Amino acid sequence: MLCTVTLRVCRRMVYSVEMTDTHTEDPTDIRDADDQDDRPQRIMLVTDAWEPQVNGVVRTLTRTVEECRAMGHDVEVIHPGLGYKTWPLPTYPEIQLAMGAKKDIKERFQAFEPEAIHISTEGTLGLAARKVCLDWKLPFSTSYHTKFPEYVNARFPFIPLSAGYSFMRWFHNAGGRLMVATPSMRDDLEKRGFKNITPWARGVDTELFHPSRRGIDGGLFKDLPGPVFLYVGRVAVEKNIEAFLRLDLPGSKVVVGPGPQLEELTKKYPDVHFLGSKSGEDLARHFADADVFVFPSLTDTFGLVILEAMACGTPVAGFLAPGPKDLIPNTGAGWASDDLQEACLKALEMDRERCREYAEGFSWRSCAEEFVKNLKPQPKPERRKIWQRIRRLGRPEKKPLF
Repeated sequence: MLCTVTLRVCRRMVYSVEMTDTHTEDPTDIRDADDQDDRPQRIMLVTDAWEPQVNGVVRTLTRTVEECRAMGHDVEVIHPGLGYKTWPLPTYPEIQLAMGAKKDIKERFQAFEPEAIHISTEGTLGLAARKVCLDWKLPFSTSYHTKFPEYVNARFPFIPLSAGYSFMRWFHNAGGRLMVATPSMRDDLEKRGFKNITPWARGVDTELFHPSRRGIDGGLFKDLPGPVFLYVGRVAVEKNIEAFLRLDLPGSKVVVGPGPQLEELTKKYPDVHFLGSKSGEDLARHFADADVFVFPSLTDTFGLVILEAMACGTPVAGFLAPGPKDLIPNTGAGWASDDLQEACLKALEMDRERCREYAEGFSWRSCAEEFVKNLKPQPKPERRKIWQRIRRLGRPEKKPLF
């Protein structure tokens, strides 16, 4: 118990950044400052990534929304499934881009009267909401979930990284705060000219992902030669999966997940077991029954699957890239190295109980609390004026300001 508490304290210290508040309180507001800050808020979340998509971004957002609502906040989500005309994202047909949503976003802002606006993604909905916020001078925050420039460059090499980062700076620097998941991503983005960066850690469902799911009825991989090295995630070029599939490792390699490269890699690596999509308890059993979870990506910003594997007691092997290098080194829960084969073999030596203990230090409640804290725009007097203006826009007796 003491170890778990110590881990939680240490994690909070690693991810926290000091915030100074030098504003002057508005004398016309009769509420206590702490009451103003801690009361339930109306939060508007705008995202191009939402269910039924299955990925780390969607899991982060849905769990954060659940926790925020459980804390008493009123959260409305603007997402592609609200009846907009959509268009499949090239090379990602399961991701639908909403078209012509700006008018509806305006109407939703007016009807909901949000006290905080968070734009989570840089897609068509994110762009439309950003334009509304800038036109109406509404403060908003953003978050950096995906190394978008690297993703684009991996698919379209003729588009340079510099162009992608130019777009991302333009998008995010207009907001009040940019939330990132790890210290290494913060440092990288600061070097690239991003501003107002603040930490937003992640969580893991330690009830679903649990060591007790290992070995049920002999285990899911009882017919495979051991040890079993597992990858879970999208089967796509930007995930760098072939760095794992090419390795000379003992035992068996298993890949769980869908993606545009699935058919190609299934033919190219006939000795690898490609199992397709898994979810819920079935997914948790795959994590638990593996001997090592391999995370070969160089483009992720965190990697929720890392924590899900550890919560099941499975050690993780990865490159020294954002995500693995923030979560793995010196934890006893895995191994990170520039040599992925070395990391895989070293991870086999890790204590599974230690992996579970480490994962227990991450909770979705603390993730949601940090998210809400980051939403508070500054300075507070100006924030109050803006929210009053939003409310006036929705009153029929008042002349619209736009």
